[in-house]
Amino acid sequence: MKKDWLGNAHSTFVAIGASNHSSNERETNDFYATDPIAAELLLKVEPSLHDIWETACGKGHLASVFARHNKLAIATDLIDRGYGTQLDFLLCKCHHNGDIVTNPPYRYALEFVQKSLDVIPKGRKVAMFLRIQFLEGKERRKFFDENPPQTIYISTSRIKCAMNGDFKSISSSAALYAWFVWQKGWKGDTKIKWIN
Repeated sequence: MKKDWLGNAHSTFVAIGASNHSSNERETNDFYATDPIAAELLLKVEPSLHDIWETACGKGHLASVFARHNKLAIATDLIDRGYGTQLDFLLCKCHHNGDIVTNPPYRYALEFVQKSLDVIPKGRKVAMFLRIQFLEGKERRKFFDENPPQTIYISTSRIKCAMNGDFKSISSSAALYAWFVWQKGWKGDTKIKWIN
């Protein structure tokens, strides 16, 4: 039986020649580090973000940018990769009085958004760096109807995400990413904007 999006040599992505999906298995815990430029771009368009909890910090590619801008409160990850504190965000009984920003493991992206909105107070923000395909699907459509993103910032550049943080192994990206930003309690029409 052929595999789904987790992918191997029979993956749909390989069949269509998408260059950032290899013939190898995906990283076990879905660790694909994000080019730090993504964090810089987010802070330019969402400068009010502060007391950020980076909930899937990996090796600190995004969190270190937030720290440099004095925006970071805490960084955690399911796996100890040498940055932040080891914590299973989806299972923790926690609350956070600041904002939550991360590139979550894609297979758990919806759960990360839901949990993030649950643990912050009204008025605070959740920003998730996700493939534009996150807009698809009936389950997510229902979630979007009840929890509309305030803004979706589509990257006009092909920002790279590298397995295990190995950016030297990839020359370009075939995936289109965007920052999805929610403000807890906000209702209205989602704005689509473009960032470089």
